[in-house]
Parts: sequence; structure tokens; C-alpha cells
Amino acid sequence: MSGISDLPFRLINRTFGCRLAFTEMISSNALVHGNKNTFHMMNSSVDDRPLGVQFMGDDPDIVERAVEMAAPRSFDIIDFNAACPVRKVVSKSRGAGLLKDPLKLQKILKTIVRCTNRPVTVKIRSGWDETSINARDVALMAEDAGVSALFIHGRTRSQGYSGHVDYNIIRQVKDALHIPVIANGDALSPVLIKKIFDETGCDGVGIARGGLGNPWIFRDTADYLISGKLPPRREISDTVQIMKDHLDLNISVYGERRGVIGFRKFFAWYVRGMPSKDLKRRVFSIDGKNEMERLIKEVSKEPANTNSM
Repeated sequence: MSGISDLPFRLINRTFGCRLAFTEMISSNALVHGNKNTFHMMNSSVDDRPLGVQFMGDDPDIVERAVEMAAPRSFDIIDFNAACPVRKVVSKSRGAGLLKDPLKLQKILKTIVRCTNRPVTVKIRSGWDETSINARDVALMAEDAGVSALFIHGRTRSQGYSGHVDYNIIRQVKDALHIPVIANGDALSPVLIKKIFDETGCDGVGIARGGLGNPWIFRDTADYLISGKLPPRREISDTVQIMKDHLDLNISVYGERRGVIGFRKFFAWYVRGMPSKDLKRRVFSIDGKNEMERLIKEVSKEPANTNSM
């Protein structure tokens, strides 16, 4: 999740049982050309393990150089993104744009597998659009390239994040491969995550948007899959405390102003479902710690959030 899954976000989610996480999507071209912000996106800590680094790109040679540049950081997994639907990415035949050129994607994956001793994974979508559903064929080519596992988002690139997830195509991919298959798409609650497991037979489920403002989803899902019981409604004080923790982490990593500004979007996600629109409006004009802490304190007056249900 570009712009979202940074170190503070990952650490917050790990406290609630997120066992495996990935960096933000790293542009191979930007890394190779020395972009400082791209290097910072790979920052981690001893508590942030196991961790995968996710690359995107369209040139096998540049992707190889990027993987080699990341090697000293000892990431646990090298992941390649062939699923991002953003226009500026696919317009350069990167991300989901590679679904239209499976042979090129396979060449990139073979290059990564050859140049690293880490497990290599890839994330794909069901296809480019409804007329070109090719996830099964692409997945088989990825397996042949030597990847250790495959993530599949059950929507086409054209769908973006709208419409319905195609559980059937995920099951077809799972049935065709011998490597683990992890399903993505609408993993927004414990109930929906169980449905994904039941409908697809997948080996795992990747939680992305489901964790926005809701780190409890990891713990709640693990409990629900075992007990079949949903957690009680979360107290607003729990949300307030995590907001404070997240803000402090952001500031410790980025400094006060940048940390507060970067926290704004997370604030909006934490208060999602609460009736006050005023809080969300005001947060995007705040750039100081004291102001943000005062606004977080006001959240305690709001009705409880029910994101985890």
C-alpha cells in the first residue's frame, strides 16, 4: 500500500498479531537512480520482522539492480508487484500493466529468483479486464519462474477496488499451483476473511485496506477463525490510545511536522464510522503535535467505532 504501509503503520499492526508485513511498493527505477525518499521507504527495525520488500518495475535489469541494492538490509522476502491498478503505474507497463505481457513478467521474475537467495513472491490480479481474465495462466508462468508463493487480488485492473471479488478465479489459481496462494481483496472483517478462506481454499489471506484504522482486525480474525465468535464492541478509549501510540511513532520516525502531517490520513481512518465530520475536516489543517493530541482527545467524546465487526 503505497504511502501507507510505512514503519509506524507496520509496528502498530504487529502489536495486534500481524505476523508478516511488506514495505510500501518500491519503484525499482527510483531506487536505482538514488531517490532518497525511496531509500527511506525501506527503513525497518528489529521489531519489524519478518518483513518483505515489494518492488515494481518493467525492466529486468533495473529490477535486478534494485534487488541487489536492497540485499544488505536482509529482507526476509522479495515481492514483486504486478497488481497495482494506478494509472501512472500501468501506463508505463508496470504493476497490473504486466498482466498484458505475461512473458515479460515471467522474465522479470526469473531474473529476481536468480539474483537473490531470499524467497520470491509475486502479486497479481485476476486479469486486465473482464475480457482478459488470465490469472491462472499468469500464475502458472510465475510458478515456472521459481517464485515461492503467489498473492492474487480477485479483481481485474479495470475494476480497481470496485465491484465484486471473483472468488472462483482465486480458487482456480489455488487448484492449479503447487506453491502457496494468498488471496487478496475485500479482507475487511473477520467474517469476510473467513468467507475468503471458505470460498477459495487459499493458504492465506492478505489484509490491506482492512487494516486502515483497524489494527484490531489481525487479533480479532485469528480469534474468530478459532472460536467462531466475534469480539465485543471496542471501547472508544482503545481507539484513542492507539491513535496516540501511532502519532508518537510517526513523530519518532519522521520528526514532528512531517510525522503529524503523515498521521492525518490515519486519523481519518481511525474515526471512520463516527458521526462527526468536523473532526475529519479539521485534522487536515493540523501540523503540530499539541494540536493533534487535542483533536485526538476530542475523539473520546464520539460514539464507539465498530470497524472490527
